[in-house]
Amino acid sequence: QVKLIESGGGSVQAGASLRLSCAASGRTFSNYVMGWFRQAPGKEREFVATISWNGGSKYYTDSVKGRFTISRDNAKSTVYLQMNSLKPEDTAVYYCAAGNTFRAATTTAPYNYWGQGTQVTVSS
Repeated sequence: QVKLIESGGGSVQAGASLRLSCAASGRTFSNYVMGWFRQAPGKEREFVATISWNGGSKYYTDSVKGRFTISRDNAKSTVYLQMNSLKPEDTAVYYCAAGNTFRAATTTAPYNYWGQGTQVTVSS
């Protein structure tokens, strides 16, 4: 069983940066595919980024490409989301997730564990 705890959210102005962290409990963090999702008011939960177990493969939703970077430190059992050039449309609750397969990793289906979420608010 894996417990995920997100941190690093906050309220910033457009153009600012934030770095989200997701700390995971468990003995086999390096075996998990990790992902970030977000849910804005009135919208469905949206895929943001995912990273394979060794960090060799990454995928981003089009709206964040070139601005967001996902990374992981398996020794610290932590995944990060560096968010630069933030826009008001990035405002959402951001969720960390862990899954067992990279198959369909841009959907919620492969993810077995979810964090509680951290709020990111970007003002214009």
